[in-house]
Amino acid sequence: MVSAALATLPGAVLGAFAYLGGSVEFLPPVVQALVYGAAIVGAAFLLSWAAEAAQVDISAGLALALLALLAVLPEYAVDFVFSFQAGQLYAEEGSCTPPEGGANPCSLALANMTGANRILVGVGWPLVVLIAGWAAVRDRRAAAEAPSVPRPGAVELPPSMSTEVAFLGFATLYSLTLPLRSTLTLVDAAVLVTLFALYAWRLAKAPATEPDLLGASEWVGTQPRKRRRTWVAAMFAFAAVVILLTAEHFAEALVMTGEQLRISEFLLVQWVAPLASESPELIVACLYAWRLKASDSLGTLLSSKVNQWTLLVGTIPLVFALSSTSFDGLPVDSNQRLELLITAAQSLFAVALLLDLKLARRGSVALLTLFLVQFLSSILLPGAVDRAIILVLSGVYGLLAVALFVRGRGRTFRLVKEGTVTSFDVLLRKDAEQAEGPRPRR
Repeated sequence: MVSAALATLPGAVLGAFAYLGGSVEFLPPVVQALVYGAAIVGAAFLLSWAAEAAQVDISAGLALALLALLAVLPEYAVDFVFSFQAGQLYAEEGSCTPPEGGANPCSLALANMTGANRILVGVGWPLVVLIAGWAAVRDRRAAAEAPSVPRPGAVELPPSMSTEVAFLGFATLYSLTLPLRSTLTLVDAAVLVTLFALYAWRLAKAPATEPDLLGASEWVGTQPRKRRRTWVAAMFAFAAVVILLTAEHFAEALVMTGEQLRISEFLLVQWVAPLASESPELIVACLYAWRLKASDSLGTLLSSKVNQWTLLVGTIPLVFALSSTSFDGLPVDSNQRLELLITAAQSLFAVALLLDLKLARRGSVALLTLFLVQFLSSILLPGAVDRAIILVLSGVYGLLAVALFVRGRGRTFRLVKEGTVTSFDVLLRKDAEQAEGPRPRR
C-alpha cells in the first residue's frame, strides 16, 4: 500500500504544479506520460483495495460492483477529459475537427472507451482462464475442491452472478443500435445510466457475506470499524485527488507523445491508455485466479464490463453536453461507428459464451484470437484494410453469438429470469449446492 501511494506522488506533484500555472515542458512528453500513468495506476490500486475492504460493511454483490466501478475510475477520468475537450471545441467551432489540425477529441473519447472494453474482454477474460488453469495444474487437489475451477482451463460462475451476465446482455443489445447513428445523445445516456442504476439496485438486494480479502485490503478490512471506515474513506479521497490532478495531463502527454514519435494519437489512446488505467484491475483478477478463486476473478472483470458498457458509455454524451452547453449529441464519424460495431459484437459473443455461467478454454481462445487479429491489423495495416477487417470480424462475432444463443435458447431465458427476478436467497442456495459439488452416486 505504501508503494502504491509513493508511486502516485511524482505525478500528483507534477500535476498540481501544472494546475497552478507552472510549466512542465522541461520534461519530454513521453516522460510526462510515464509519470502521470504511474500515478493513475497507483491510485487505481488504492481504489481497488479500499473497495475490497468496504465489502466488510456492504453486501457482496454491491461491493463487487463498487470495486469494479472504482477500479475503472481512471478510465472514466481519461475519457471525461477527452469528452470535455470535445464539448469545448464543439461550442467554439461547431464541430469536433480542430481548426489547426491534430487529433479529434471526439474520436479520442470513443477510442479510449472502445479500446478499454475490448481489452477487458479480449485479454482480461482469457487471462483469467489461463492463470486458473495453471493454478489447477499446480494444485490439482485444491482445484478439485474449488467450485470456481471445475477443471483446468475453465472458470465457472456461481448462479448469483447471473445478474451481471443478464445486465451485460441488456446493455449489449442496446449498444448494437449505436453504430447506426451519427451521434451519442442524451437519450443514450438516459437509457444506459438507467440500466446501471437498475443493475446496482438489483445487487443491493443481495445479503451481506463474509468477504475474502487479501494483502492491503485484508489489513484495512480487519481494523476496528471506526478505523476501518476512516482508512477506506481516506484511500478513496486520496486516490480521487490524484486522479483529478493527473488524468487530463496524462491524456495530453499521450497525444503529444504520438505527435513527437509520429505514432497515431488514436492508437495510443485506444490501446496504451486503457492498459495503464486497467492494469491494477487485471492484476487483482490474476491474483484471485492464482488463489483458485477464479469465479471472483472473472466476476470482477465481468462487473467492470457492465460498468463500462453502461455508466461509462452513458456519461460520455452527458459530459459532452455539459461542456458544450448544448443538448447536441457527441458526433460519431464513420471510423468510430465501426469501432462501436466491433465492440458491441465482441460483447454479444462474450455474453453468449456465458449463457451457462462458464467460460471454457475454447471460448477464451476464441476471444483472445479474434482480439489479437484486430489489434494487430489496427497497428500494422493501412486504415482501409483495417476497416474491412473490422467488418469481417464483427460478422464473425455476430454469427458465433447467434449460433450459441440458438443452441442455448433455454439457458437464455433461465439466465434472464435468475438475473432479474429470482430471489437472492434462492440463488445463494444454488451457490452453496454448486460449492458442494455433485453428490456421489450410490
